[in-house]
Amino acid sequence: MARIDLDLAHSYKPRPQQDTDYALLPLKLSFADGGAYALLGPSGCGKTTMLNIMSGLLAPQKGTVLFDGRDVTLLSPQERNIAQVFQFPVIYDTMTVADNLAFPLRNRKMPKEQIRKRVGEIAEMLELSGQLDQGAAGLAADAKQKISLGRGLVRSDVSAVLFDEPLTVIDPHLKWQLRRKLKQIHHELKLTLIYVTHDQVEALTFADEVVVMTQGRAVQVGSADALFERPQHTFVGHFIGSPGMNFLPARVAAGMLHVAGHSLELPPGRTLPEGELKLGVRPEYVEPAAARDPGALPVTVTQAQDIGTYVLLIGKCGDLTIKARLSPEVESPRPGDTVWLRVLGTQTCFYRNEELVA
Repeated sequence: MARIDLDLAHSYKPRPQQDTDYALLPLKLSFADGGAYALLGPSGCGKTTMLNIMSGLLAPQKGTVLFDGRDVTLLSPQERNIAQVFQFPVIYDTMTVADNLAFPLRNRKMPKEQIRKRVGEIAEMLELSGQLDQGAAGLAADAKQKISLGRGLVRSDVSAVLFDEPLTVIDPHLKWQLRRKLKQIHHELKLTLIYVTHDQVEALTFADEVVVMTQGRAVQVGSADALFERPQHTFVGHFIGSPGMNFLPARVAAGMLHVAGHSLELPPGRTLPEGELKLGVRPEYVEPAAARDPGALPVTVTQAQDIGTYVLLIGKCGDLTIKARLSPEVESPRPGDTVWLRVLGTQTCFYRNEELVA
């Protein structure tokens, strides 16, 4: 296993002139030895570029890649001693499941008894023990991807195992099982695992630390709790959560917060710089309030959707749309009703130039 340190930038254009020319804008990131990380963001944000730079499939245009302090920027994947699992299964159809799992170990001349033991351990973890003697060609896509995962995990001496959206081809009802297995394997083997995905559920349930990316930037690195409670950038607030954070244009003047023509009192002990900013509050923390509550806004209900575990209320305050997740035990207002919703509280965040105000 290895600690990985990145200090780099990358563009697929020979002479990048502006931010949009970069696949990865200048960044500094560290991945601890034995940690489980996810690179999360929409398509085209730079996740796979970063993964391929770490693996050695791609050399960064500028900067360095360090493994345990050793500069590996120009070394091949083999020289870096990494394993990579791709979006689609990469296996040998002419081999059995056992031979596929054993292949990386045989290439390294490991003794047969050690190979047999290690293959058995990984097969048991991935629930492939009953299929070891089967040919790989006739297996379903999810079983083939399990083999691909197993080949990435079978070597105990790798610096890191890199996953590039490995559950894309897996049936949805099996994804949670494999995520659970990967988490279990990480706890047992203490490998450095880095997992690329655009699915926030995959990222937040797999990783101890998530790197949220957009437009070539890593805008926040943190735990699931930190990303949800204190998004450092409006993109994180929007991308994490279902639905995402409410963002309301606001203005601070004379110690009051002005939103959609209404003046709200700041929470006790809270001060904000004067001028324009955005109020950010999760739908989970928007609560019904009494009329003219000093931290609430009047909202005209447009939709009230019963999701089962909660009611998603969507309404308008002037031109602003506000969403709230309400308890199903509370009587749901109807479209056209006006309700007061509290948007100011201890979990409310404020943003200027899309960055969190301290």
